[in-house]
Amino acid sequence: MRFENTLDFARSLDKKDSLKKFRAMFNIPRVKGKPSIYFTGNSLGLQPKNTKKFVTEELDDWATLGVEGHVHARRPWLYYHRFAKKGLATLTGAKPSEVVAMNQLTVNLHLMLVTFYRPTTTRFKILTETGPFSSDQYAFDSQVKLHGLKPEEAIIELKPRTGEYTLRTEDILTAIEQNKDQLALIIIGGVQYYTGQFFNIKKITEAGHRAGAQVGFDLAHAIGNVSLNLHNDDVDFAVWCSYKYLNSGPGAVAGAFVHERHASNPDLLRFAGWWGHSEKERFQMKKGFKPMPGVDGWQLSNFPVLPGAALLASLEIFHSFQAFSILA
Repeated sequence: MRFENTLDFARSLDKKDSLKKFRAMFNIPRVKGKPSIYFTGNSLGLQPKNTKKFVTEELDDWATLGVEGHVHARRPWLYYHRFAKKGLATLTGAKPSEVVAMNQLTVNLHLMLVTFYRPTTTRFKILTETGPFSSDQYAFDSQVKLHGLKPEEAIIELKPRTGEYTLRTEDILTAIEQNKDQLALIIIGGVQYYTGQFFNIKKITEAGHRAGAQVGFDLAHAIGNVSLNLHNDDVDFAVWCSYKYLNSGPGAVAGAFVHERHASNPDLLRFAGWWGHSEKERFQMKKGFKPMPGVDGWQLSNFPVLPGAALLASLEIFHSFQAFSILA
């Protein structure tokens, strides 16, 4: 194709764009009466036009059914966390049992660090990139302090080479090798929020495991944006929000991934809550936490249905593109 620097040529490409139909699926803010050119989906994704339908359905069921909506709503609230599983599994390259929508991103990050950051006197360091999102930095610092350690001694921050703006994969792998005897955890953003760098998840995970460390990723800027393959890449855990490229609304319900080799271990240490307890015994109110199988065992509280409905609305659009069923 011969490119031309003309408006007519750009418009001709627009007409041929196989993805153009998806633009019509979103509400685009207007500025001075005209549709805006929206470049801030990395901060808050646009509202899908079907969001109102999904949320209204839950409001209607709440109005007509009351508490009976937990079992008799068109999407029963008692099992609402199940409905996003296949969609999230497809987007993350995981098994449905390895992914769950729950909480907020930083809450999920803390929950994962409780389980996967278990420092010892010799193996206590966390390796991350310089300048991760501020809430991640706060989470790392506070978790290190909870174990009686000093962040400046326990956290390794990798910087790009002088005059460069992104980290070279070989430099990350070298840093892992150099610190292999002290590394407890590697936690990096799947896509770095400031530079846009998409890290090599597979190579980093392989190197981390060779070093004896656990490996996790913050996928806030990756999920719904780039192709992911968490299960086959053998990632230990991951967390994400859904208000950016998943277009699920401000403060939307977030998500987490735990690889099945960990998720199938009921003895793994974690913070416990009643929604993570065995579904068959949840309402017996007995002592003694019995985690649900898979990542569901990391849930704490009952599912937020109205934000969850907005997530399902977004996943329906991905379904129309990727041909997966949004309901488990």
